[in-house]
Amino acid sequence: MGRVAATLALVTGLTVSCTSRSAEPQAKPGGRSFTLAAAGDVLIHPELVEQAAKDAQKTGKGQEGLDFGPLLAGVQPVISKADLAICHMETPVGDPKGPFQGYPEFLVPPQILTALKGVGYDTCSTASNHTFDHGMKAVKRTLDAMDEAGLGHTGSARTPEEAEKVNIREVNGVKVAHLSFSWESFVHPVPKKVSWAFNRTGLKEIKKAETRARQKGAEVVILSIHWGAEHYNEPGVVQVRLAEQISEQTGVDLVIGHHSHVVEPIQKVNGTWVAYSLGNQVARHSSPTGLTEEGAIGWFEFREAAGGGWTVDARYRTTLIEIPPELQPEEKLPEGAVEDHRLVDVRDALDRPGEVSEERLARYRLASDRTRGFLYNRGAPGGDGLQPLVLKK
Repeated sequence: MGRVAATLALVTGLTVSCTSRSAEPQAKPGGRSFTLAAAGDVLIHPELVEQAAKDAQKTGKGQEGLDFGPLLAGVQPVISKADLAICHMETPVGDPKGPFQGYPEFLVPPQILTALKGVGYDTCSTASNHTFDHGMKAVKRTLDAMDEAGLGHTGSARTPEEAEKVNIREVNGVKVAHLSFSWESFVHPVPKKVSWAFNRTGLKEIKKAETRARQKGAEVVILSIHWGAEHYNEPGVVQVRLAEQISEQTGVDLVIGHHSHVVEPIQKVNGTWVAYSLGNQVARHSSPTGLTEEGAIGWFEFREAAGGGWTVDARYRTTLIEIPPELQPEEKLPEGAVEDHRLVDVRDALDRPGEVSEERLARYRLASDRTRGFLYNRGAPGGDGLQPLVLKK
């Protein structure tokens, strides 16, 4: 996030044809399998801290007067069903009592980590252009808080030794490694003396990390990458080229992108699924665009292939961050309007509308249709088979 993204000159790319491998692997009968859910940026703006305080007064839960549980509860049925769920923690956290800060130098409540764990997330990427907003002290505090919450992490480190470790989790008997890389903020660059504290994007560096993961026994390698330009629904030329290089020159099994804060396509590049950007999982920008409130949960089904390797099927679930209207003290909330910031599973909201107003249902339909269009914009629903996720009851 941040205006500095514009200086990267990541020109928005026109559709480029990247063909899938002609011979797709076949699943091994009785082979191992697992499901993976991933979502976009977790970006806690001041309005969401205010919402957590409001909710804590109602629920009597949370810590130090903040409860982020109700904000995220809408995605719990999806996230908790995955065998492995990955989030992207964009910013450093502060002390539970504050003070907190928003853009451009984020410092957010660590209570959000407990809520992420509560809805089912297992591990998070931490490399972003905001990782070093408050220096090494905040990097350490963030990873300490993630450990305390029971969340795995990758992308930043407290020590040189930790930087060499690989986040490998055993999922249904499969050793899955999670890597995280990002471009570095020009506003708060990481000092050379602690350069090991942050994973900078580069094909050479990604190759080394994947090799290290394989040497440690990883059978599947997932790459989270913070890239591209903000507010563009198409990947830039640099993203497309790097995706091609990763798919051709590494054994990375899945690429999960974020940073644009809007949804970009999911595409199979040389046989490897690339989610260029899943938008925001949760955020409240000072100037909401409508697109910044729409996101996607990527759902990937890994099955052991008969000849080695893995088959991967891709699904998605649309999400929407509902924002209540800003009112003057003397104004009343319009009938049928949203009262609180909430993260909504759009498919579920449309399937079970209850007493929701027609205006809100129209907003859900818009999010569903628009997100589908952006995700499919590079041809994934054709031979590649990207489809909406239908939860089994």
